[in-house]
Amino acid sequence: MKADNPQVSIFRPAFLLMTGRTIGFVATFMLPIVLVRVFSQAEFGTYKQLFLIYSTLYGMAQLGMAESLYYFVPMAPRSGGRYATNAILILAGTGIACLTILWGGSGIIGGWFNNPELGHYLPLIGVFLIFMLISAVLEILMISRKQHSLAFKAYVFSDIGRTALCLLPALIFQTLEWLLVGLIAFGASRLLVTFLYVGKQFRNGLGVEHRLMEKHLQYALPFAVAVIIDLLQSNLHFYIVSSRIDAATFAIYAIGCLQIPLVDFMMSSTGNVMMVRMSEDIRDGNTRMTVNTWRDTTRKLALIFVPLVAVLIVTAHNLIPGLFTASYSGSVPLFMVWSLMMLLAVFLTDGVLRVFADTRFIIALNLLKLAIIALLINAFLTGMGLIGAVAVTLLAGFAAKSVALVRIRRLMQCSWRNLLPWKSLSIVVGIAMTAALPTVALESFVRFPHLIAALAAAIGYSAVYALLVWRYGPLTEEERTDILHFLSRPLLRLNRIVRN
Repeated sequence: MKADNPQVSIFRPAFLLMTGRTIGFVATFMLPIVLVRVFSQAEFGTYKQLFLIYSTLYGMAQLGMAESLYYFVPMAPRSGGRYATNAILILAGTGIACLTILWGGSGIIGGWFNNPELGHYLPLIGVFLIFMLISAVLEILMISRKQHSLAFKAYVFSDIGRTALCLLPALIFQTLEWLLVGLIAFGASRLLVTFLYVGKQFRNGLGVEHRLMEKHLQYALPFAVAVIIDLLQSNLHFYIVSSRIDAATFAIYAIGCLQIPLVDFMMSSTGNVMMVRMSEDIRDGNTRMTVNTWRDTTRKLALIFVPLVAVLIVTAHNLIPGLFTASYSGSVPLFMVWSLMMLLAVFLTDGVLRVFADTRFIIALNLLKLAIIALLINAFLTGMGLIGAVAVTLLAGFAAKSVALVRIRRLMQCSWRNLLPWKSLSIVVGIAMTAALPTVALESFVRFPHLIAALAAAIGYSAVYALLVWRYGPLTEEERTDILHFLSRPLLRLNRIVRN
């Protein structure tokens, strides 16, 4: 159908980016699985605390300069080099500031985390942070310039390279210090690639123009405030829990709140492409298409994330001990509740608000989440234990998404009926729940080793879900054709091999 063409153009490049991140995910996901077997539980807890600090600073120190390139580069392609220069200079400055804080405040930070050993590693993570902050512009520039194939390659080689240079030193020397040295080597190589790419793509277009820098900062800084508040609210439970327990117990909690990279990069890849498309629609005065783009993106993400949540909950009691050993069995109930957070990824509300430059409302939403967590987390921890910290974070996320949908309806000037693909969402949820029934029944009768049981349940669930979606799911005819074409490729190649 004609109305579906823009949405197809959204999903195909997004699917390419997701594929690239998925390939890297296979390598990246092996990292904690190996490290729990190399390090003691206390050392692994220290590793998780280090990267909690790193991830918090990585998001805060960008000041919105890298992410705002999604807005400026499509809007003003001829000034792309100068916007890239702005981002690189600011990111270099904030990176140096972070290193100074980590180095000078290492003792204080270690005391806050009840882990004196933590301070020894903070300067190393600070050096790695500088390299990664500056190179944050790499894939963003590629996607903004619609170089999706190049971004696909960058994601693949970056994720695989980071995992390799992280694991090899850890396996050889079995120390956290050498793991960080390997990461610094990776960060330096990624920084070099970034400079080579920017220099080649923009050549004479690089430089600082004060007018553009001012415009860039005016857009980026309100968004940066929103990101900083979002990072504070999303990580607050980690910091509060870490301040009350030792490193070994924090390792249990961190595994329970396991971040699935697959969810993040599928959400971000789709969201980034969606934002570029919607920005172009607004620029061209075709605001009606923004609603169609939003609805179609939501439907497609639901087809992926809803069954993913279901299969993670069903397999959790085998998946966690199988991946991280029986020492982390205490993480299972935490992980089951935490998995529900992935349902929020279906609704890319922040992306829509950013397209409409409504960053102040994003700030308000993040303040709402921060307030809910700050006010209720102590009561939840006291009444429910560690699982209470997860529950209050989940509650804050669902409350903010609900408020965001109200705002988006007003911005798009559409009815509640047209805001979301309600029928499609209902069908997907029903299919996902139905597909879980035979999996649960099978697990109650059959006993296998943890990993084998989890893998068998995941495969069985995926097969049932795929069949039900194909028969009853909200798929367009063009999507069905694309799926058949994708599945037929291996058969066609095999046929050619046989003929030759």
